[in-house]
Amino acid sequence: MSRSTHARASLAALAATTALLVAGIPMVAQAQTDTPSIAASPAAATRAELLSQANLHSAAIAQSLGLDGQEKLIAKDVVKDANGTQHLRYERTYAGLPVLGGDLVVHQAANGTIKSVDRASNASLTGVPTTPEVAAPRAQASAQAEEAGSTVAVAPRLVVWVVKNTPKLAWETVVTGKQHDGTPSRLHVVTDARTGEVLSKVEGIETDTGHGVFVGTVPLTTTASGSTFQLKDGSRGGQYTTDMGNGTSGNGTLFTNSTTTWGDGTVGNRQSAAVDAQYGTSATWDFYKNTFGRTGIRNDGVGAYNRVHYDTGYVNAFWDDTCFCMTYGDGASDTHPLTEIDVAGHEMTHGVTAATANLNYSGESGGLNEATSDILGTMVEFSANLPSNPPNYLIGELININGDGTPLRYMDHPSKDGASADSWSSTVGNLDVHNSSGVANHFFYLLSEGSGAKTINGFNYNSPTVNGISVTGIGRDKAAQIWYRALTTYFTSTTDYAGARAGTLSAATDLYGAGSAEYNAVATAWAAVNVGSLPTGTITVANPGNQTTALNGTANLQVSATGGTGALTYSATGLPSGLSISSTGLITGTATTAGTYSVTVTATDTAGKTGTTSFSWTVSSGTGGGGVTNGTFETGNLSGWTSAGSTSAGAAAKHTGSYGAQVGSTSPSGSSSLNQTFTAPAGSSKVSFYYNVNCPDTVTYDWATATLKDNTTNTTTTLLAKTCTSGLGWKAASGAITAGHSYTITLTNVDDNYPGDPTYTYYDDIATS
Repeated sequence: MSRSTHARASLAALAATTALLVAGIPMVAQAQTDTPSIAASPAAATRAELLSQANLHSAAIAQSLGLDGQEKLIAKDVVKDANGTQHLRYERTYAGLPVLGGDLVVHQAANGTIKSVDRASNASLTGVPTTPEVAAPRAQASAQAEEAGSTVAVAPRLVVWVVKNTPKLAWETVVTGKQHDGTPSRLHVVTDARTGEVLSKVEGIETDTGHGVFVGTVPLTTTASGSTFQLKDGSRGGQYTTDMGNGTSGNGTLFTNSTTTWGDGTVGNRQSAAVDAQYGTSATWDFYKNTFGRTGIRNDGVGAYNRVHYDTGYVNAFWDDTCFCMTYGDGASDTHPLTEIDVAGHEMTHGVTAATANLNYSGESGGLNEATSDILGTMVEFSANLPSNPPNYLIGELININGDGTPLRYMDHPSKDGASADSWSSTVGNLDVHNSSGVANHFFYLLSEGSGAKTINGFNYNSPTVNGISVTGIGRDKAAQIWYRALTTYFTSTTDYAGARAGTLSAATDLYGAGSAEYNAVATAWAAVNVGSLPTGTITVANPGNQTTALNGTANLQVSATGGTGALTYSATGLPSGLSISSTGLITGTATTAGTYSVTVTATDTAGKTGTTSFSWTVSSGTGGGGVTNGTFETGNLSGWTSAGSTSAGAAAKHTGSYGAQVGSTSPSGSSSLNQTFTAPAGSSKVSFYYNVNCPDTVTYDWATATLKDNTTNTTTTLLAKTCTSGLGWKAASGAITAGHSYTITLTNVDDNYPGDPTYTYYDDIATS
């Protein structure tokens, strides 16, 4: 799945969910430790009364929190634990104006005392002016200027904007139009009411991309109406599916049928896509109900609805909180409906996020918003467990958006998509939210399954970590409980990755206890993606990276570890035949059997605590990688290579396997290259590789070249002369080598930087034989 942003509802439209508020004036108290408990949802019949009680006592809570006298709290959600602890989620107003970025969660003990508060902003609102210097028409004009051809959907309203901790009086205007791919746009534009400056613009339509009819033969609950049946499920909040008739406005026409058999599994039958959509909505409802006790997206018992066959040739799908509905296009040539269950689970989870933390769709909070949909959407897929769509940690694996069968995102190794972040850095918030989501996606995979290479449900994964930190998974079910509780009780609209770590640790404490194995696993998984530190006493084994040794070659690898108590001793499993490890972590020996081995090294301290790391070890027979390191790029990166200019490893660049190298860029890039120095192994006589040049220009200006320098004799051979073979596909090239000599192979792409005709070259399967 791809483009996904959630619609930001106005305060008037915000729906509160569950809870019970203890009567009486709350008192502020010091934080205390309670018995861990899992949140309990109250009966739907008491919901209105519970929310009324929450609002009844909001003034007293505001006073106890020291809020300005002009500030009021409006209850949005309340979660009550089995032990009586409550988590009250409030939106704020100031002098009657909505406060964007002013939400907070009050954690209240069973006796009514306030234990702690999570705030989206700590800024004081005292003294914020309420009279604008810029008139509404000017704000409206500024908003419309942000999107060509837009019309005003919601006229400018005065708000207080504190998203960046500096409160300002501002105008919020909502304009509608179309995004570049035909997706409807609902753009929320915030402008400074004093200067007219545009402070924020957030797209309100959540989009995705996919292809195919996926669910196969599945049960559906429908509604009888006279002699016909409606594709409407009264047992799940009345959720239903309509046919848009390839139009773009209105709610569509409810699907009806003369029998209870719907569709035939082909795209030519319009009901088939409707079956996918209806089932996806049902599976999402069931997952949230059975796993968290949540009845519907807003937890109010109301089902969302689906619109299928939207627009013509529309290669997307989206969630819109304003209509509380999912919309699916029919894809390229109107023959590839975007109704995969991944899409449904992901997009409707945006609705859950909107009804709870309402994470801002920008910066790190935007990445967390996207990751929440990937995480819980993946759990919907595991919950459904369809034979036609086996569950996995790959996002949109059946959509084929890349055109080469690769998934859109990889939770175990996010950077494999060529754009997402494996771990946190100070610049991660500058990425597109679909790419900054990689940090949390990676965290969730590690927390669920652990680090290293493994096969799960028939899918192969290999999850790297920062500094080689080893993570032992606690299982996806526990990981999902922790994430959902953090989302619904601790995250606010401005939560960043540091805040997500704190929130999930609090959630783990609530559910499993402080210092529990689950708590320590959360801390370790975050440290493994560079958010926070390891729990005290943790043993960290440094990952030496994947190893390659020639058949009958010798090994000498020192593995090291830190942490723990006293001296560390080492052991290993899965070593190649002929190799062994000493108690100090030194791996030595002669590799006697060719093959690829999965190695796990364990370090144990004097107290019996352990830490592990895993990596692969390839023993080459001389017909594979030979002396070239990472010549197939199956590490998903360019390790072992020296690069210049624009270079990357990615799925689209593969000749065989999962990855290849791209030299040059899809934008004009100048000269780019990869090079590596290696020693030709015994028995080898040539080095070979495959290349594929995308060259819309002529060889006069753009080209690919490859050279091989024998460093032993100081001679250079041209393996690939100036070549421009766009459209001819993969070609092979090779050159002679002498065993024992040192060589440097250089792979180059040259682009004259002329706009509109970029040249780039794929290289793969570089090996000696």
